Amino acid sequence: MISSYFIAYFWIPKFVKTKKYILSILVFVIAIYLLGVLSRILVVHVGEPLVRIPPFEQESIREIFTDYRWLLAKYIPNILLNSLVFVAVKYYFEDEREKSNKLALAKEKSEIELRTLKGQLNPHFLFNTLNNIYSLSIINSPKTSTSISKLSEILDHVLYRCNGKYVLLSSEIELLKNFIELEKLRYDDRLKVTFTEDIENDTEIPPLILLSLVENAFKHGAGEDSGSPQINIHVSNKDAKFTFKIMNTVSKDYQPDNKGNIGLLNVRKQLDLIYNVNYTLNIVETDNKFEVTLIVKQ
Repeated sequence: MISSYFIAYFWIPKFVKTKKYILSILVFVIAIYLLGVLSRILVVHVGEPLVRIPPFEQESIREIFTDYRWLLAKYIPNILLNSLVFVAVKYYFEDEREKSNKLALAKEKSEIELRTLKGQLNPHFLFNTLNNIYSLSIINSPKTSTSISKLSEILDHVLYRCNGKYVLLSSEIELLKNFIELEKLRYDDRLKVTFTEDIENDTEIPPLILLSLVENAFKHGAGEDSGSPQINIHVSNKDAKFTFKIMNTVSKDYQPDNKGNIGLLNVRKQLDLIYNVNYTLNIVETDNKFEVTLIVKQ
């Protein structure tokens, strides 16, 4: 027992883990030999007098100390074997406990990051939408009240239905349609928006992911195109695969900046945390269009 505690709680932490290799070997050899001597002394001078009938001869402490052949053959191997079992069991349970702690910390970190990313997304959306309503109110547009109503429906979804890790796809689609109707109030007939669905069954997806992609298409597509902008959206969920594809035309004069990538970067971070490698997010950009395709394996 003394040897096990010495190796596990003193020798390994003080010498091995601090990389004092030469000193650790020297200390180990001396300590194990002394423990072998102590073990032999306890047997001869404590144990034997309890069971043997005197008179009988006993080895002196000096003889025990110098009889290294007997110690190496009988006592030290037993000490090392028992100590090895103790240390192996100890470090096995410590390793399992450390793995469990790391998993718990990783899960907590992921949840904190997801909450942070969602917190970045919601104000980003609200800022753009309130700017839209402000533009309508300046010209006293009759569409202002309609836009406020749509915003109210969107806020109801964002504030009260997006607190979990997932939301129903049908609910997110309704959110997108409300958002599109709200955005279309800013444009005349020159903006063409198509929204198609091919859904075999409802499923769950991370909240606000699709909204961020649609918002990005409006802001950096239709919002920067003075010609005849187009936005095409297709949602599919069949054969255990969810697909969301959005394409928007891009003005030839449009100059992208780093701010335009915030939404897409946020989306990718959330997808990494939730789906790990079970998704693909492809972005294709040409002179006249910007296309994003999200595919999730279910």
